[in-house]
This record gives sequence, structure tokens and C-alpha cells, in this order.
Amino acid sequence: MEHTYQYAWIIPFVPLPVPIAIGVGLLLVPTATKNLRRMWAFYSVLLLSIVMVFSADLSIQQINSSSIYQYVWSWTINNDFSLEFGNLIDPLTSIMSILITTVGIMVLIYSDNYMSHDQGYLRFFAYMSFFNTSMLGLVTSSNLIQIYIFWELVGMCSYLLIGFWFTRPIAANACQKAFVTNRVGDFGLLLGILGLYWITGSFEFRDLFKIVNNLIDNNGLNSLFLTLCAALLFLGAVAKSAQFPLHVWLPDAMEGPTPISALIHAATMVAAGIFIVARLFPLFTVLPYIMNLISLIGIITVLLGATLALAQRDIKRSLAYSTMSQLGYIMLALGMGSYRAALFHLITHAYSKALLFLGSGSIIHSMESIVGYSPDQSQNMALMGGLTKYVPITKTAFLLGTLSLCGIPPLACFWSKDEILKDSWLYSPIFAIIAFFTAGLTAFYMFRMYLLTFEGHLNVYFQNLSGKKNSSSYSISIWGKEGQKVINKDIFLSTMNERVFFFSKKRYPIDGNVKNRVKPLITITRFVNKENSPYPHESDNTMLLPLLVLALVTLCVGSIGIPFDQGGMDFNILSKWLTPYTNLLYPNSNNSVDWYEFITNAVLSVSIAYLGIFFAFFLYKPVYSFLKNLDLINSFVKMGPQRHFWDKIINVIYNWSYNRGYIDGFYATTLSSGLRGLVGLTHFFDRRIIDGITNGVGITSLFVGEGIKNVGGGRISSYIFFYSSYVSIFLLIYYFFHFKVSY
Repeated sequence: MEHTYQYAWIIPFVPLPVPIAIGVGLLLVPTATKNLRRMWAFYSVLLLSIVMVFSADLSIQQINSSSIYQYVWSWTINNDFSLEFGNLIDPLTSIMSILITTVGIMVLIYSDNYMSHDQGYLRFFAYMSFFNTSMLGLVTSSNLIQIYIFWELVGMCSYLLIGFWFTRPIAANACQKAFVTNRVGDFGLLLGILGLYWITGSFEFRDLFKIVNNLIDNNGLNSLFLTLCAALLFLGAVAKSAQFPLHVWLPDAMEGPTPISALIHAATMVAAGIFIVARLFPLFTVLPYIMNLISLIGIITVLLGATLALAQRDIKRSLAYSTMSQLGYIMLALGMGSYRAALFHLITHAYSKALLFLGSGSIIHSMESIVGYSPDQSQNMALMGGLTKYVPITKTAFLLGTLSLCGIPPLACFWSKDEILKDSWLYSPIFAIIAFFTAGLTAFYMFRMYLLTFEGHLNVYFQNLSGKKNSSSYSISIWGKEGQKVINKDIFLSTMNERVFFFSKKRYPIDGNVKNRVKPLITITRFVNKENSPYPHESDNTMLLPLLVLALVTLCVGSIGIPFDQGGMDFNILSKWLTPYTNLLYPNSNNSVDWYEFITNAVLSVSIAYLGIFFAFFLYKPVYSFLKNLDLINSFVKMGPQRHFWDKIINVIYNWSYNRGYIDGFYATTLSSGLRGLVGLTHFFDRRIIDGITNGVGITSLFVGEGIKNVGGGRISSYIFFYSSYVSIFLLIYYFFHFKVSY
């Protein structure tokens, strides 16, 4: 076992040959490299699979032996300063390595088909492999300097992948927004690292925690300064994990290809912020103010992310805000001290959300056969509906991911989220109420997404099969904006400034020509050629395989945290995996589980989730119309003057959600416009005041010199005359003021 651990340092570097080989090949033999491009996808999967097997072996050894291994070597030594590089293998490292490699392999297999028609195919796999290297280096780092190096490499890869389609202005702006926002957190992280080194004189985790604890016990430390350093470290996690108020980059990051969203914005990169908080957890636990700050930011992010996902039309943006909310749950658990629950939900959420993102990519891929390669239309849920009969496998996988994220047993997220909800009651009843309410909102917006996408009738009207492109129709509005005309495939949706409604039960008329074109959709289309079919179609096997594998994992991965009885105590695989940390953090902890309390909380959380699902079905399921005959529904619909009041409330909620809580607009007004105004003022001061004085002195000297040169004629008598005149004038002025002052 010791021999195996010694070679753990190669884990980050195994995927590195792929981007190096692609880069060298494109420089030296570009034609051959491009012709053999599918080979690089195979090698990317192969090398990452080797890392996965190695990581799984280390994880099994850790579960059996409950050990922590660290191997370091000196990089530079100068007097009292020593910088060491190395690898740290502990439960947190092994969990993150398993997540990165397993999800990464599925995404790479999926991407081989998804990106097959893209000109940047080779560039995509080079970026992805380098990202995997950076992320694996981050989670195996043994000190803060090493973490910061790989932290910046992860940010660079994220910038490249978000802006992968950089020729699209919106994608270029999105990667710049992500870069700038993360620089705020990275600067705070750097300051926090330097501050901790000033306090402890070390970057190593093993020394850092020990020195801080000794200084606190001996009152030899300024607690305010240590708290400030810890807050700056947490700022880096806030930006990387898209926590409030530095969350604004995450929904815009969906402009990258969908596999990128599945990997770095659901399972790995956004988990880097969670990772660093978990890594520095022994430091944060001795600082109550920091723990309160972490839990506060977490609960705000939980509620904010859920409310912003309510009215999004883009399927990927809705999943992005869902990711933000679920990461808030994990951050809340860490702030409450529920280390095990946080890592458990990190595992279950990573697989469930990767499944949902890859499922959304399959949906987008099927929609592109109708609307073309237009993200504004292929990702717009308002243009979907009725996809069940066309993409049944994708629909089943997406439904499993949706049920898991809603917290429905026995799927993965039920076990982890329920544990966080249970711990929140012990921490703060107010936080618990918000967390339970958000669980209901999660179920609502996730099933809203599912129903708008798969249920009902197909809402997109594609071009005439006979080749006519000048027909028009009226779209089916789910927002209540009437008369939105569709010409060809250009569907003009209401803008952010228009008055829109949250829900609508109206379907707008479709002309006869469109009805004739939609009618064949009822038939089975599995025998139609996918390449030439104008209908939605299921994805290829290389895209469906990762969906099926992730769906199976989503069904089973929750079992690692299910308690089982062993000698009168309740144990599970995850608890045994985390034994070194739980013994270190909570030496007197009791592993027993109160099953009555567990079942009570489970019934409450599942009931709230089902309530959210019921409201989603009531408002978005097309078959709800038969409920109008019920007296209760009629009384609700025909409330008279009260209906106007509820409409206003619903519109306020919708506008808040659709406009991203007005946070992006606030930043644009205060930061972007404010900085532009400050820059303009500074530019004016520099050009008109600073340069103006300098230029004024020069111009004055020029004119004075030009005037004086005409006075000089070379005659001494003239010089004596002017000199006598100047002296006389000066003496007169002097005597005048002297006389006045004396008087």
C-alpha cells in the first residue's frame, strides 16, 4: 500500500500527453493530426480511465485502512524559507478524484459525438484534457501555494472552454465575465494565503492547522486578523462555486458547449470552491464568525438560485441556477459543521446534475434538426414540448435526474439533501424553514422544466416539407403574451422590458397549413433518416451510453450514505471513508442514527417535494384542463377582484426570476457604468488639468518668448531705457504698497 501511495503524484500528469501531442501535431503535421482526430478522443478517454482505476484503488485502500498519506519534496530553500511540492491523499482527495475521473470519462465519450461536426474538435479535447490535469492537480495538492497554481490553471481552462465558440460575441463576453468575476475571488484567495503565511510561516496544511490551534490556545494571535485572512480565503470559494454575490458568471457560462457545462459547471470546477472550504475546514471550525458567514452565504445562495430558476426559458440556464442553489446547500452544510452531509451531497449532486446537463445536450441536439444551430431557439423551452415520443431514452434519463434533484427516494440526492435538511433544524429554525421551502421550489422548477420539454405537443413549427419558407403561424405562449408571430423559424419572444405573465392556459390558433405540417408528427419516426429528418430524433449511441451509465449511478450512488446496523452502531461506506476526518474534527461523535427522527424528516421533505411537483403539474401539464370542471378550481380561477391582486404578485415573482433578481443590472449600473464614469472623470482630469497645466506653461513661454524677441534690436540705449522703465515701475509699486501699509 505504501508503494502505491508513493506513485500517487503521477495522477495529475497522466492526461497531460494528449494536449501536448495535439499542440505539437498541429504545429508540425497539421494535416495528419486533423485526419486522425478521432484517435485523440480515444487516448483522452484511455488516459483518464487509467487515472480512474488508480484513484479507485487508492479509495478502496483508504476505506479499508482509514489512513492519510502525504509525500512532499523540497522545491526551493532559502534561509528560513522552504517551499515544498507534493501530494496529499486523504478521503477528500480520493472522493474528488473519483468524481473528476468518472464524470470526465462520461463527458469525453459523450463529446466525441456531440462535437464531431465542430471545426474545433481537436481544440476541444486539448482543452478538456488540460482541464482534467489542472483539476486533478488541485485536489491532490499538499499546500496552499500548489493549490493556487492549479487554481489559476483551472480558471484559465474555464475561460478557454466557456469562450470555445469565441466568434460569437455573446460567448466571448461570457468568458470575459467569468474571468473578471473569478479574478475578484482569486485576489482574495491570494491575500488570504499570504496572510496565513505571515501568521504561521508555512503553506503546508499539516503545519498550518497545528500552528493556528497552538496560537489560539496560547492567546498569541490577533483573532481579528486571522478572521480576515479566513474570510479572504472563503472569497475565493465564493467566486469559484458561484455563491452570492459572485454568482453572476455561472448562467452566462452556459454559452460554451453543453459537455463543458456537464463537466466543469456541474461536477468539477464549481466544486473547487467547495473543495477548498472542505480542505480548510479545520481552520474555519475554530473561527465561529467564519462558520456563520459560510452558512449565511450558503442559505442566501440556496434561496436565490431557486427563485432565479423559476422563469428561465433557456434549459441550460435553468440548470445553471439549479446548480447554484444545490451548491448553496453544500456550503450551508459546511457552515453548519455537517462535513459528512456536505461531501455526500457533493457526490450525489455531481452525478445527478451531470446526467441532467448531458440530457439537455441530447435535447438540444435533437432540436437542432428543426431550428438549426441557433442556441436562442434550440435551448428555448418555450419552443419545445411533446418530445417524449421522439427521444424516449433521453426522456427517461432526464426524468431520473429530475426526480433525484427533487429529493424523491430512493434516488441519490434524497439521502444527502435529507441529511442537510435534518441538520438545519438543529442549527437554525429560520435556516431550516428556508431550506425546506427551497426544496419545494426545486421540485417545482425541475418538473416545470421536464413538463415544458417532454410533455404536451411539439411547440416548434418548422419549415414546410415542400420547401416553402414564407408561411407563418402563431406560437404557443407559456408566458401569456398574445400575438407573438412566428415567421419562418424566427420566433420573437417578449423582451425583458415588456410586461409578461408567469403562467398561461391559452393556446393560440395555428393556421391550416401548419396543422397539416404538424399532423405527421403523431406517427412513429424511428425509421426516418436522422440526418434528413425535420423532426426531433434520439441521439446516437455514443451520446446515450453516458446518459444510461449516469442514470444507473444516480439510482445507486445514494447507497454509500445509507446507514446500516453493525454491532449496535450505524455505519455506512461514506462514514467509514471519512473516518480519519470525522475522528479529527469530531472525536466524541456518535455514529448512531435516530431512525424515528430520520423517517419524520424524510416524510416532511418528500411531502414538500411532492407539493412542488403537484403545482408544476397543475400549472404546466397540458392535461390539467379537465380540472377546470371542479368547483374548487373554478372558485380559484374566478375570484373576481382578487385575481388582479394575485396576477400582480405572480408578475413580480416572474420579473424577479426572469431578470435574474436585477443583480446583473445592478452590477452593470454600479460597477460597469460607475467604473466607466470614474475612468472618464480621471481621463478628463489627466487631459485637461494635469496636461493642461503643463501645456499651458509651454504655450505661455512660447508666446512670451515670441513677444520679447521683437523687443530686442541690438541697441544699448534701448536696453537701458527699458531697464530704467522696469525699475521705475517696480519702485513706484513698492513705495505705493509700503506707503499704504504704513498708513
